[in-house]
Amino acid sequence: MTDTREKLVEIKNLKQHFKVGRNVVKAVDGLTFDIYRGETIGLVGESGCGKSTTGRTVIRLYDATDGQVLFEGEDVHGKKSVKELKKFNRKMQMIFQDPYASLNPRMTVADIIAEGIDIHELAKNDQERMEKVYELLETVGLNREHANRFPHEFSGGQRQRIGIARALAVDPDFIIADEPISALDVSIQAQVVNLMKKLQREKGLTYLFIAHDLSMVKYISDRIGVMYAGKLVELADSEELYRNPMHPYTKALLSAIPLPDPDTERTRKRLVFDQSQLDDSEEPEFREVTPDHWVSCTTKEFEKLKELNTVK
Repeated sequence: MTDTREKLVEIKNLKQHFKVGRNVVKAVDGLTFDIYRGETIGLVGESGCGKSTTGRTVIRLYDATDGQVLFEGEDVHGKKSVKELKKFNRKMQMIFQDPYASLNPRMTVADIIAEGIDIHELAKNDQERMEKVYELLETVGLNREHANRFPHEFSGGQRQRIGIARALAVDPDFIIADEPISALDVSIQAQVVNLMKKLQREKGLTYLFIAHDLSMVKYISDRIGVMYAGKLVELADSEELYRNPMHPYTKALLSAIPLPDPDTERTRKRLVFDQSQLDDSEEPEFREVTPDHWVSCTTKEFEKLKELNTVK
């Protein structure tokens, strides 16, 4: 069957290594996956696995150590003029994890949101600039009266809405959301995620949604990639991943999600992952076990997975 989906972002053998003293930390170590236009791909894993570093390298906040990131077929990390970088930055935006630290406390909300509008000269005059700011505030569920206030006057959820409005100000095609709900109260998290889903439907946005809350990632994502120690260990449709996890690390992560039934929760067995569960006879490769379900595994593990997942 021919895949008719349009590839917006192609990540090929992406590496991000940092030198720490005499040691090299392989924060991202050979990621390969595509992001299709209009989809949300979730990236999950424990703290320190390289999720946020991946997002920052994709958007070129960090220069890649090796590999390629192609956006609409163009190499993000290739040599670019100031004009080319400006054009690229307009198409790709980021929502940051901490709504308290990511907004300049000395700037009004209007100036924070309009920063991209000013840089890319998207308003003819001050009146048009403010009209765009008011429209963006209303788009994210805030009021135009909020425009002249400062970040400290808002709650965490409201600040994250301001961060979303700032990202939307330049009409991007692709947004990287780096744990956008982790610093928010549980009651506010669903509101922010529902807002992101609504904006995606209305504006045709594509998301890379980075998080460690697996239940929320399932709710927003079309496909989910699981990261462990700088590598992608599994990638599949979100329903398929939850129904049929194949990598031992994914199974351990899913077993840790709390269930709302106290009786089930008391007796449920949680899985613990360690490296000894993996075959170390050869270097694992990212292989397609069933259609669109990719797992990092050795040849021996691949044959076993194929056998287990073959419909008799």
